[in-house]
Order: sequence, then structure tokens, then C-alpha cells
Amino acid sequence: MRFSIVTAFQPCDQLVPLARAADELGYHAISVPDHVVDLEVLKTPYPYTPDGRRRWDTDSEWPDPWVLIGTLAAVTTRVRFFTSVYVNALRNPFQVAKTVGTAAVLSGDRVALGVGIGWCREEFELLGQDFRTRGRRTDEGLALMKALWQPGWTEFEGEFYSAPRMMMNPSPAAPVPIYVGGLSEVAFARAARHDGWVGDIYTVEQAVAHARRLQEVRDEQGATGDFQVITALSDAFLPEHFVTAETGGVTEVWTMPWAYYHGLDATLAQKIDGMERFAADVIVPLTPVG
Repeated sequence: MRFSIVTAFQPCDQLVPLARAADELGYHAISVPDHVVDLEVLKTPYPYTPDGRRRWDTDSEWPDPWVLIGTLAAVTTRVRFFTSVYVNALRNPFQVAKTVGTAAVLSGDRVALGVGIGWCREEFELLGQDFRTRGRRTDEGLALMKALWQPGWTEFEGEFYSAPRMMMNPSPAAPVPIYVGGLSEVAFARAARHDGWVGDIYTVEQAVAHARRLQEVRDEQGATGDFQVITALSDAFLPEHFVTAETGGVTEVWTMPWAYYHGLDATLAQKIDGMERFAADVIVPLTPVG
């Protein structure tokens, strides 16, 4: 079992020390959320709360994910990074490919691209992108980006995007893993075609059920190779709880470990203390010896 630190809703001036602590304490990765703007009035309900309200305060900070990842990669040496999740269809895939590919090269291939199709129609309209075609554009954009990340010349022809013979340098030395978010069967099928799935907050039982369904979809597709199931767990506190999740197919848990010890409104010192205590209480006992 691996553990990632969630940076969502954290003040920007705390992100560098939190990343350094994660790097030193043995956390596997740091997850970075994505929103371009936070609109005061939303007509689109937020899909991950029962009443459709946002789960963050309006003064929460949303730094650009790839600027942030570049900054944090420069002050760390081991910890990885993934977006949770990046809305590709809000952007031109050529620019996304360039940004992510450059981050992969400069970080020493420590990045993964977590993607979602997006839920906020108003944000799509603001950025001049078609909300209705976001799923098809996400799929085609990912195919284009994977082609652009290959060394040498490439060309591409699709429904929405085309590329004459071209190359995009620098090229990542290793394939950039692609993780997909979402809870629909379409999202599960999209995730199964790539390298992993990024979930929301679930009980261990719910997370295991999702992992089981993802494996069924992968079997139906004939998918092979490593596949990551990354999610937050609402009722896992002790090492044995995480072992149960891992046995059921969850490979990584993203967490704000300070919440276990100091609550969500912890100071920076308390957050680092919580990360240290969680590492000692959970990560170390679950780390194989030798």
C-alpha cells in the first residue's frame, strides 16, 4: 500500500514545506487538484456531495497544477506527483502535451496525469470549450498526447484534432502514466484503457467494490499490465484497515494525515507533525522489510 499527500485547499505558502516533508517521510506521491476559476454562482451542481454544494470555502487557493508540480519537483528528489484531476478538455491538447511532457523531463519522470472530463459547464463556457463533447475530446486528446510524447516524428488525424508530421521535444524518457477519475461505467471503461483510476472519498467497502468492478472492466477489455486504484478512505485509521483495502485491490490512498491527529484546520507545524506520526503509525508498519 502506498500513500499520497493531498494538497487540495492548502495555502500556497505551505505547499513547499509539505512537499519536502512528504519527500523525506516516505510518502509515495503528492496529488494536485485543478480548477481555473472558482465562480461565485454555480448553476451546475457539484457531483460529489449529496446537496450539490462545493466542499471547499470560496477563499481556497487553486494554483495552476503544472506550475505547482514544477516548483515542488525542484525542491524534492523522490516523491512523485499526479493531478487529481486535471480537466484536459478545458485546454488545447497540444499545450497540455507540451506542459506535461516538460514536467516529466524536468522532474526525472516523476509525474502522472490524472484526468477527468469535468463537471462545471460554466467553466467550460468561460474558456470557450464545448461542454457536450468533453468526453470524446478527452479520449482523442489523450491519444494525441501519447503520440506527441513519443520521440521522433508523429502525425495524427481525429474527429477534433489533427497533426501534420511533427515532433515535440523534449520527450519524456518513460511513458507518462494516465489515471482517470469518475464513477460512471464510462469513466471506469476509460480508466481501464489507461494506467489507473483516481477516486473520491469512500469507505473501505465501497473502495474495494469499485476496485473489483474496475478489474472486471479490464478483464472485459483484455487489459494487462500494472493498474493503479487511488482513492481516499473515510473509515481507515489503523494499518489493518489499509491492509483490507489493499487486499481488495486499492493500491494507493491519498490523505491529509494531519486530520487524524489535529483536524483539518491544523497549522503548518501540526500538519508536518501529523505526517510524521502517520508515517510512524501506518506507513512504516506496512513497509516490507528487506
